[in-house]
Amino acid sequence: MNNKITKILIANRGEIAIRVAQTCRELGIKTVSIFTDEEQELPHSSIGDENINLGEGSLAETYLNQERLIKLAIELKADAIHPGYGFLSENATFAKACVEAELIFIGPRPDSIELMGDKKTSKQEMEKIGAPLIPGYHGDSQEAGLLKKEAAKIGYPVLIKASAGGGGKGMRIVNSEEEFDESLASAKREATNAFGNDIVLIEKFIQNPRHIEVQVFGDSHGNCVHLYERECSIQRRHQKIIEESPSMALTPELREAITSSAVKIAKGINYLGAGTVEYIFDEDQKFYFLEMNTRLQVEHPVTEMITGQDLVEWQIKVAVGEKLPLEQSEITCRGHAIELRIYAEDPDNGFLPSIGTLNKVGSAKLRGVRLDSGYQDGNEIGVSFDPMLAKLIAFSDNREKAIQKVRESLKDFPFIGLKTNREYLGRVLDHPVFHEGRTFTHFVETYKDDLNPKKPSIEEIALIIAASHKSHHIKSSSSENAASAWDELKGFRNC
Repeated sequence: MNNKITKILIANRGEIAIRVAQTCRELGIKTVSIFTDEEQELPHSSIGDENINLGEGSLAETYLNQERLIKLAIELKADAIHPGYGFLSENATFAKACVEAELIFIGPRPDSIELMGDKKTSKQEMEKIGAPLIPGYHGDSQEAGLLKKEAAKIGYPVLIKASAGGGGKGMRIVNSEEEFDESLASAKREATNAFGNDIVLIEKFIQNPRHIEVQVFGDSHGNCVHLYERECSIQRRHQKIIEESPSMALTPELREAITSSAVKIAKGINYLGAGTVEYIFDEDQKFYFLEMNTRLQVEHPVTEMITGQDLVEWQIKVAVGEKLPLEQSEITCRGHAIELRIYAEDPDNGFLPSIGTLNKVGSAKLRGVRLDSGYQDGNEIGVSFDPMLAKLIAFSDNREKAIQKVRESLKDFPFIGLKTNREYLGRVLDHPVFHEGRTFTHFVETYKDDLNPKKPSIEEIALIIAASHKSHHIKSSSSENAASAWDELKGFRNC
């Protein structure tokens, strides 16, 4: 390992902060963790060689306070900052500030972040590179009449997307010309509120698409490789909840085509570090560039499982000027991996966030199972941060075995104490269409009735009532010989 990095400040929290710290420890690199007053009992508050309490305050005063974080890194003699994902990970201004402060930013170059962070300018650059693009309008004019004419040229349905958007904000599906004006105004209002920028682009809306992304890596020596693809089609409200690799949709020929396209894009913008090129894959088996995320993805563990590589280690190595650890021919894909995102939310009540005390998390019982979590037993779950509690990842020889393993492992992690999407994820895994691999981004909405909690049958209700009645009768008779009510229910237990 290059001795240039001896200490890293981890500018993040939760499971990703823990994940980065683990690799640093293996590499003999010291770490600085940060946390707030309300996070003092969370695991990431004590994972570093030095652990700094940022006190109380808003995100702008803590995790998003660029000047404060850089000053802290300098004071503690850190050589580099790892931003994790979210927060400042795709902030070009922060990346530039790190460079100006002579700190290594463990991520891509600021110009790459800036370019790919804007959907409109990135699409224009992709046109120059020759990437496959969804038919659409990515021009500069935002005049409503022109945008409406462009939508008519493209052909309905179309998708209005905020140029600076993410997470489904500023996005509207428009099915007809009559809907366009209202949808445009609504998308622009939401984009302004969310991003301070109302610029939109318009694209052909692809029916029943799959969401397939390719993990790429570049170094400062002109090398660029892919580490295969991930499928992220199971989503709710444009947020991924199940990811897997490899994708069932790709033949060897399509896999070669889409991964080659991703590498071409990364090389075309002289990309450094970890990046993810995202594609829409339609029913005609054509793929189109969607966007590029210039950071480590939440779902990176599935790639680590199938390739056997540590992506955080790769990030650190290329950040200090080393060549990529492997050439493309040396990177292999084996088996199948599935990741479930466990959220503190109620899927049966509009996915509303839930709060409370996390009484029990659980532990892995099966081999090839990994839980990345920023919480432990007894932690309080509030509304100040993202509701994701953990990522449950399982690896096996093939997809069916991986599904079975991750399904069984859900039982090992009950997350007792508050409502989660754990049972809902199990219902998705059990769905026959999911088992067949016929996933698409509207899966959750299309099969919402199937994914509702199963109502007990008349027979099951009758048994419950009978058990309740019998139990009450036994308690009333105060049987001294029975260890429990169940010991007296011989007929019921045998039915």
